[in-house]
Formats: sequence, structure tokens, C-alpha cells
Amino acid sequence: MTWAGVALGIALLVAAVIAVVTWRDEPPRSDASVSSGLSHVHGMAVNPADGQLYVATHHGVVRVSETEAAYVGDGRQDTMGFTVIGPDHFLASGHPAPGQGGPTHLGLIESTDGGRTWRSVSLAGQADFHALRSADGLTYGLDSTTGSLLASSDRLTWQARSTIAAYDIAVEPGQPEILLATTEQGLQRSTDGGRTWTPAGGPATVLLHWADRDRLHGITDDGQILVSGDAATTWSSAGRVPAAPAAFTAHDDTLFVATGDGRVLRSTDAGASWQPLQTSLS
Repeated sequence: MTWAGVALGIALLVAAVIAVVTWRDEPPRSDASVSSGLSHVHGMAVNPADGQLYVATHHGVVRVSETEAAYVGDGRQDTMGFTVIGPDHFLASGHPAPGQGGPTHLGLIESTDGGRTWRSVSLAGQADFHALRSADGLTYGLDSTTGSLLASSDRLTWQARSTIAAYDIAVEPGQPEILLATTEQGLQRSTDGGRTWTPAGGPATVLLHWADRDRLHGITDDGQILVSGDAATTWSSAGRVPAAPAAFTAHDDTLFVATGDGRVLRSTDAGASWQPLQTSLS
């Protein structure tokens, strides 16, 4: 398939995606030491059970607030593809903790107690999801081992929908067959559940979050925050992240961003200003 490039920021996007994907592809560390700060943030989401931000890192899931950063449970797996699909209900992928044993790729893992414990669900030893999204009964995952977008209605059996070199994906709330994907060729759109893709046009975004049908957020590689109210047909500029973005989520009117230099930031004014959250682990 030949995709047309978008007009804005392709060269920078390529460099940013390669740089960030490089550390996302790192295998688990061979040493058992864990630093006092967050290590390699792979994803983040707000848990509706307690309204707190949960951050997926190289050494497990961390609950982060203004005053505290604390590991949740005893699991120290390299947690990737992290998403929250309900109160205390988390999905993730990644790699075992050093010395843990088992398959190199965790496939799909699930927690129903807010990250305290995890269980293997499917594709252990087969898939390494670097992005997971779930909406209206469908779960999508970007499998880095094959470059495929996989889809499942029960999270047990999966169908390969397409091959796409995407960094992030987003699913339209209420219309799970409509997806967006950020790629080196620009933003791509699918209207058939990820089976086929066409250029969506617009700015070259790296990270996406589709909070509701009328509010889609995107972040460019240089930290510009964009907002769309019409499913990425048009965009308006909001604020800017003060450093290269590594992970992003939104909850109500609050934006959360993890930066490449190890910070986790919060904004309640569409990115005009940012407040740091605690990242030194207690």
C-alpha cells in the first residue's frame, strides 16, 4: 500500500518515532536493581475506581499523584501496551521481570484488582503489544513481533486485521470500527476495524487519546497539543508539552503527559501550563 505523506513535520516525526520506539523495544534488564525514579514510561491511564493516575514502566505499574509515586502490587514486569478498561480493570503486555522466567513476551495480561495482581489471558510467548485499546467490546493491539494490528472480541482469540507500522492507535468511542493510527507517513484512518487504511491528513501526530466522540487529542513529536471535535477532520492548537512526549492520556478536562526526560506532568488548562507529579518512588 502506498500512503501519501502529510505536509507537516514528517522528518521530525520519523526521528521521534525511531528514538522512542528504540527504548520501547528494549528487552528487560538483566540486573535486578530498580532506580528510585520512574524508568521508561510505556503508557498511562486514570483508574475510574479511585481517580488516580497509573503509569506503566520498565519495572511495573506505579500510582502517581502530586505527593507520592508508589508501586502497585509486587509485579515488576516490563509493562507495555497499558490501558484501563474499567474500575480496577487493567490490560497490558510486555516482558517478565528479571529472574521471573516464563516466555519472553507476556502476550495479553490482565488485572482486575487495580494492578495488584496479574494473570495471563492469551498469546503468551507469541505477542508483544506496544499499544492496546479497548472500546465497545472490541480490543485492538499493535503486536511488535509481527507488525500486525490484532483484534479480539473476547481477548482470548485474535484476528490479524492488517500490517501497519504504527506507533499509537485510537478508537472512536461508540464506533469501534473507526480507528486512527500514527505512522511515519502521517495519521492514518480505518473505517473497517483496521483491515484497510487511508491517509487522514492533518498534522503529523505521535500520540493520541480519544476521550469521547467530540474530543480527540493529539500530540506532535515536538510537543504541540492538538484538539479535534470532528474525528480528526480538522484540528485546533492548544498548549505545548515542555519536553519530548513519551506517553499521554486525558481524563475529563485534565491532561497527563510523561516526557522523555522522566517527568510526569498534569495540565488542567488544555496544556497552557503544567504541574509536575511525583516521580521519586517511595
